[in-house]
Amino acid sequence: MVGIPAFSHSSQSSSLSICLFLLLYLLELNAEEEKVIGHREPILAMVGEEVEFPCYLPSKLDAEDMAILFFRNKVSEIVFKYQDRQEVLDNQMEEYRDRAHLIKDYIQEGSVALRLFHIIPADEGQYGCLFQSKDFSNNATWELEVAGLGSDPHIYFEGFEEGDIQLRCSSKGWYPRPKAVWKDYQGQQLPSLTEVITQDTQGLFHLEMSVVIKEGAHSNVACSIQNTLLVQKKEFTIHIADVFLPKDSSWRAAFIGTIMGLAIILALFMILTFYFFQKQRKSKEKLKKKSEKEKGKLTAELGKLQTEIDWRRAEGQAEWRAARRYAVTITLDPDTAHPSLKVSEDGKSVIYWNIKQDLPNDPKRFEDQLCVLGQEGFISGKHYWEVEVGEKSRWFLGVCYDFVERKKEVKLCPGTGYWVIGLWNGCEYFIFNPHRVSLTLRVPPRQVGVFLNYEAGKVSFFNVTDNSHIFTFTDKFSGTLRPYFRPRCHDGGKQVIPLTVCPLPNKGDGIAVKDDDDCDTWLQPYDLSESTENEW
Repeated sequence: MVGIPAFSHSSQSSSLSICLFLLLYLLELNAEEEKVIGHREPILAMVGEEVEFPCYLPSKLDAEDMAILFFRNKVSEIVFKYQDRQEVLDNQMEEYRDRAHLIKDYIQEGSVALRLFHIIPADEGQYGCLFQSKDFSNNATWELEVAGLGSDPHIYFEGFEEGDIQLRCSSKGWYPRPKAVWKDYQGQQLPSLTEVITQDTQGLFHLEMSVVIKEGAHSNVACSIQNTLLVQKKEFTIHIADVFLPKDSSWRAAFIGTIMGLAIILALFMILTFYFFQKQRKSKEKLKKKSEKEKGKLTAELGKLQTEIDWRRAEGQAEWRAARRYAVTITLDPDTAHPSLKVSEDGKSVIYWNIKQDLPNDPKRFEDQLCVLGQEGFISGKHYWEVEVGEKSRWFLGVCYDFVERKKEVKLCPGTGYWVIGLWNGCEYFIFNPHRVSLTLRVPPRQVGVFLNYEAGKVSFFNVTDNSHIFTFTDKFSGTLRPYFRPRCHDGGKQVIPLTVCPLPNKGDGIAVKDDDDCDTWLQPYDLSESTENEW
C-alpha cells in the first residue's frame, strides 16, 4: 500500500507533488482490487477422489458475464472454459472431459470453484484460473499434488535357501514412489535380497521385494512401506517359529545325513506353515466380518439420522412456504428511530449513521436503544415479512409491544415485550428464551423471514437463504405488536450495511390467492400513524 506523506502548503510544487502521490495511491488501490486470487498453498488430493480449485476476485465484481478459464500449465491447455454464461467445450483437453464441473453459486460476487473428479497421478502439476472481460484480464496459479496410499502389504513364504528362509512382500496402488524396508523385532532395517518397483498404466507404483532370514535371527519380521508425501506407512508382521531355523552344526549334520529326518521335518514345516496361514486367514476373515457388521450398523444409524434431518428440513421448508402466504407490506416509522439511525425516504431501509441527529423531542422516539419500529401495528391475524441482513455482523430483528420503554436502555428478553433473534460480531446467533441462548445455523442467512401468528401466540423466524426454520417463540399476546429493527453500531467493515425490508414475494413463490375459506390470508395491519398521541 502506498503511504501518503505530509507536505507543506507553501508552494505550488508541493501541491503538484501531493496530487501526483494521490494519483499513484488511487492507481495502486485500483490494481489491488483487480487481482485474481487462487489457492495460496499447494493442494493435496488423493487418487480416486475429487478436489476443488477456488478462484475469486477480492473486489467482488459480478463475473457472470465474464469469460472464466481454468487451465493446466499455460492458458492454451484448457481444463474448463465458461463464456456467455455457459460451459464451452471447444479446445478442452480430452483427459478432463466429463471430469470438470464449475461451481458458480457466488459468481455474481466474483467467486467460483472448479471441481475435478476421479483424481489420477497424471493430474499432478500447475493449474491456474483466468478472469477476463472487455476492460479487465488477470489470472492466478497454484500447484496440485497427488498422493495414493497403496494396499496393505502381504508376506509370502518363498522357500529355503541353504537352511535360511526366504520371504517375499508385495503391495500395489502407491503414489508417489514409496519407500519400503524389512525390519526385525527391534525395528532395525534388514537388507533386501531383491526389490522391484513398477508403474501401471495409471501411473501407480507396484512393489515386490524379498529378504532372507538367517540362522539365529528373531522370529518377528515386518514389511514396512511408506508414502513419502503423506508421511504415512503400512506394515505387515510375520512370526516364524524357532523350529524352522536350525541352531547348531550337529543338528544340521544329522539333518543333512538323514533323509528320513529331512522328510519328517519338511512335512512338519509344511503342516505348521499351512496351519499358520489358515489361522491367519480365518482371523482376517473374522475381523473383516466384524468390521463389515459394525460398518453396516453404523451405516443404518447414519441413514436414520439423515432421514430425520431430511424430514426436519422438509418440515421447516413447508412451514416457511405456509408463512409466506401471509406476506404484508412493512414500512419503517422514522418518528420512532433513534437519533443515530437514518431511515430511507421510502421507509424500507435503516442504517447506523454514526452522527446523532438533532431531532425534535418525540415521545415515540427511542433515546437509548439504536432501533426503529415499523409503522404497522398488529392486534390479530397472521403476518409475514422478510428483511435483508446481507453480510452485516451485528443486528436484532423481531417484534415488540407498542408500549415498550422508549427513553432508557432495556435488556431484551421475553416477558418485557420483545421477541427477537440477533447476531453478534458475525459469529454468534442467539435468542432470549428467557435468557440468552446461542443458536447453531447450518447456513448463515442473508435474508431473515419473520412470521407473527397473533392468535396462536407465536413468532417464528426463517432463514430465507436455505428456506429453513430457525426458531419459534410461544407466548400470549395482549396488545399491539410492531415490527422491530435494530441495526446496531458500525461493525468496523469497509461498508456500512443497512437493514432492508424486502419486497413482497411473488405468488409463484408460495403465496396463495385469497378465498372464502381463508379470510385472513391477505389481512393487512392498521397504520399507527392515524393513532392519537394518548396511545403512546
